Amino acid sequence: MNAVVIAVAVMLVLSLFRIHVVVALLAGALTGGLLAGMGLSETITVFTEGLGSNAVIALSYALLGSFAVALSRTGLPALMVNKAILLVGKEGETKKKSLSKVLLLLVILMISSFSQNIIPVHIAIIPIFIPPLLHVLNELELDRRLVATVITFGLITPYMWFPVGFGGIFHEILQTNMKDSGLAIEMDQIPTAMTIPSLGMIVGLLIAVFFTYRKPRKYEDHTIGTKKSEQTAYTKRSIVVAILAIAATLSVQLKTDSMIFGALSGIVILYFSGQLKLKSSDAVLTEGMKMMSYIGFVMISAAGFAAVMRETGDVETLVKSSAALIGSSTALGILLMLVIGLLVTMGIGSSFSTIPIITTIFVPLAGELGLSVMATIALIGTAAALGDAGSPASDSTLGPTSGLNVDNQHNHIWDTCVPTFLHYNLPLLVFGFISALVL
Repeated sequence: MNAVVIAVAVMLVLSLFRIHVVVALLAGALTGGLLAGMGLSETITVFTEGLGSNAVIALSYALLGSFAVALSRTGLPALMVNKAILLVGKEGETKKKSLSKVLLLLVILMISSFSQNIIPVHIAIIPIFIPPLLHVLNELELDRRLVATVITFGLITPYMWFPVGFGGIFHEILQTNMKDSGLAIEMDQIPTAMTIPSLGMIVGLLIAVFFTYRKPRKYEDHTIGTKKSEQTAYTKRSIVVAILAIAATLSVQLKTDSMIFGALSGIVILYFSGQLKLKSSDAVLTEGMKMMSYIGFVMISAAGFAAVMRETGDVETLVKSSAALIGSSTALGILLMLVIGLLVTMGIGSSFSTIPIITTIFVPLAGELGLSVMATIALIGTAAALGDAGSPASDSTLGPTSGLNVDNQHNHIWDTCVPTFLHYNLPLLVFGFISALVL
């Protein structure tokens, strides 16, 4: 019984039964630690010490939530809603709905994708732009599971495929770890090798758009700050201030590589412009922190879970024992390596952190199976990316939930994790398997 496999299974099963993700992570960590023989005291100590590694991320999301709510006081969300409603039609006429859905999904896809490369702010963009659009999504009766799937596609596929922004980081980690494991590769080989797996992501997206979530889905229209009765009046000055605040947030984040100080700079501009009143600022900022507190606590708990998984030593054991089962079967070897990548990433919630864990064993194992350099790149890159979609602890699922659930009508597990797992991990397994065989 591998402790990591059992721990991840416990976490996922509890999450599927609607046990809170933080509780599921705690239970999974305790199960894994005890099965690995660490003992209760050591497991708790390792878990507690691991919490701090994601504290910066949690605080970043809390401040971004505060900035998003403060930004709504400028009237920018009201303007966005009004313009979107003009696109939809005052009564959401049937003849315009299909086109409006397509255009809105394309905009969301572009925003999500650009957050990985052109303006590499990752999920920081979601709490700013998605909540104001929920009223329009309700008007169009657009299934939020589809929106979550679109956002997750934009958060993952660009870093898998393109060596820009977060993709540059992912590709550099892949190149460095493969070299350290005895296989030197060139950076320009990675996009080519990852083309077939990325096509799998595209197939998953098309299935979600054109088949799975085509039917309309109704939601109650009580979205925070976007109902007509709740809209903040806007002026040319307030909109200019809002744009300046967003620009400051993005530019400071890019220069300092800190979402915390990026969000803080935007809040400061709203303060000094008078758009955020001192007497109401405490309540406004607290409301935003509450909105993002869920994602913060999950990320902190996920860091503790990952620390316990690493301490068990069973990740390496899992990889080595699977290698012993493979023998000379190339197809079985490829499949097992992909499944291992899926399990590891589902547990720790980060494809970037999975690469160093699996590469040490996967590179020599791929060599023994006679896989080419390009096939090895595709195999390891896909194995790492597998599980980023669908993991309850991944920011690629937590991000969409943070924007779509501000009115408590979007469940993290069943409306984000399960849909993204089915539409992306299954195609990735198939296309990753094919790429490793044919390259």
